[in-house]
Amino acid sequence: MEELDLIIESVKHDMEAAIKHLDHAFQRIRAGRASTSMVQDVMVEYYGAPTPINQVANVSVPDAMTISIQPWDRTAIGAIEKAIINSNLGFAPSNNGENIILNVPPLTEDRRKELAKQAKGETEDTKIVVRNARQNGIKELKKLDGVSEDLIKNVEATIQELTDKYVKSCDDHLKSKEAEIMKV
Repeated sequence: MEELDLIIESVKHDMEAAIKHLDHAFQRIRAGRASTSMVQDVMVEYYGAPTPINQVANVSVPDAMTISIQPWDRTAIGAIEKAIINSNLGFAPSNNGENIILNVPPLTEDRRKELAKQAKGETEDTKIVVRNARQNGIKELKKLDGVSEDLIKNVEATIQELTDKYVKSCDDHLKSKEAEIMKV
C-alpha cells in the first residue's frame, strides 16, 4: 500500500511542478503592462561572470508602461544595456547616466495574437508533461509485484483523475492569460 501512495504522490508532485513551470512561462509573456518579471531572466556580464540582472541592479516599475533599472554600480550601466539588447526582449534601453529606462510599447493586435499563440504552445507543452507523469506512474504500477489487480485499477483511476484535474488547470490558466493578453 505504501508503494502505491508513493507512486500517487510522485505523479502529483510532477504534475504540480509542470503547472508551476507554466506559471513561470506565462510571467515571461508580457500582456501590455510593464512587469519586473519581463527582465528577470536577463543575464548581465558583470566582472566576467554572467549575473542575473536583479543581482546587479534594482528593477522597479514606476508606471504601467515603464521599467526602471538602477544599477548599484554605475560602471555596470553599459553591460546592463548590452544584456537587454542581446536578450531579444524587443526593448530599446535608454540611460541617463544613473539608471536605465525601458519603455514598454503598447501591443498591436498582431502581436497580441502572436503572444496568445505562444501561451497556447506553452500550455500544450505542459499538458504533455502532465500526461507523461501519468504514463510514468502507470509504468511504475505495472512493475509492482504482489499487488491485486483491483488495487492497481483503483490507483490507475486516481492517477487519471489527477491528470484530468491538472489538464483542466492548464486550460484555466490559458483562458485567464489569453484574456489578459487580448485586453486592450
